[in-house]
Amino acid sequence: MLMRYSFIVNSKARTGKGIHIWNRLENILKEKNVSYDVYLTEYAGHAKILAQELTSGQNESVIVIVGGDGTVNEVLNGISDFSKVKFGYLPIGSANDLALGLGIKNIPVEDLLIQMLEGKFSSFQMDLGRATDSMGHQTYFAISSGIGIDAEVCKAALTSKLKKFLNAIKLGGLTYKLLTLHKLFTMPHVNCIITLDDKDAISIQQGIFAVGMNQPVEGGGVPMAPDAVCTDGKLTLCCVYGYSKLGAFVALPALLAGKQTGKKGFWIENFKKAEIELESEMVLHADGEYCGEHKHVTLECLPGIMKFI
Repeated sequence: MLMRYSFIVNSKARTGKGIHIWNRLENILKEKNVSYDVYLTEYAGHAKILAQELTSGQNESVIVIVGGDGTVNEVLNGISDFSKVKFGYLPIGSANDLALGLGIKNIPVEDLLIQMLEGKFSSFQMDLGRATDSMGHQTYFAISSGIGIDAEVCKAALTSKLKKFLNAIKLGGLTYKLLTLHKLFTMPHVNCIITLDDKDAISIQQGIFAVGMNQPVEGGGVPMAPDAVCTDGKLTLCCVYGYSKLGAFVALPALLAGKQTGKKGFWIENFKKAEIELESEMVLHADGEYCGEHKHVTLECLPGIMKFI
């Protein structure tokens, strides 16, 4: 049976250049007589709605996401039954942390498309994470979900004029690093209790952030969990705590270099399920998308539910 692809395209990705990239990709599809449909997103959240509509029936779907990390997150959260969906991914965002984790960030998307159509990729099943907030709302994530400064930075980046400027000059990944420097000196630290799987709860003093990583990097390439593997049935906790604001600034280079494992004030550990209870509310994010402010969050791994063609 001939495979028919459904392309969900963020035409505004990479500061409006997404539509031009898609035009080049569509020329390849036409040249190769590929059977496909295309759905261009028109506003924030549209990719989620499109994914809901495309997967609401009983038939299996093949969805190719053309966009960045945010577009992937929207699509994932529009799907109720992952067993009926297969995915392709052509990264055209500004950060492309998922692409980096999958080892495809530096491959031209035109080449990726051709390789996908010719079946040159080995199909595999990737773990996803799921964050459940204090209101019981659940959000899937492909890269990471966390609470604290990394979430504060993601929230700020959504409306940052700096991000738009840096994207325009192809330096979008710097946005998160520069905003992190600002937040280090302005946001409060919070005490919390973290429980991993069936282990004893750990009390954390002066928590700066706690994030569950499905990929090695987030926030434009920051290696929060350099050894994270998205096919091992586990997430990796990266928790930073106990630093003064100046101390956190001094420790930042180790984090940016991926040299934090074993250092004082860094807790790195694999888990299947984590419960995080905070003394006061902090911002929660999933794949960089703002998920409100909460005092409690559950992070858990859903092994192998995202099937790539």
